[in-house]
Amino acid sequence: QVQLVESGGGLVQPGGSLRLSCAASGSIVSRYVMGWYRQAPGKQRELVAVIASGGNTNFADSVKDRFTISRDNAKNTVYLQMNSLKPEDTAVYYCYARLPISNYWGQGTQVTVSS
Repeated sequence: QVQLVESGGGLVQPGGSLRLSCAASGSIVSRYVMGWYRQAPGKQRELVAVIASGGNTNFADSVKDRFTISRDNAKNTVYLQMNSLKPEDTAVYYCYARLPISNYWGQGTQVTVSS
């Protein structure tokens, strides 16, 4: 059973930065597609960023040039560095792992961008 535990969310002012972490159980970070999704109140869950096993990354247009995704294979952890945050980035952010047998989700971490 894969477990994903997010951390790093919180309240930040517009223009600020946050780094989210996703600690995975087992050595899956380097082997499978990992990513971040978010869900704002009243909206559908949407893709934010993904990183493939080969290192290729993909981002939602709304976060390109502001967010980066990376991983530390030794720590089995995926990171989402979020810069120049905007109020519209406010959402619950979920870590995601796509394995051959199933997809897995973390419990989510709240990010609130407000002055």
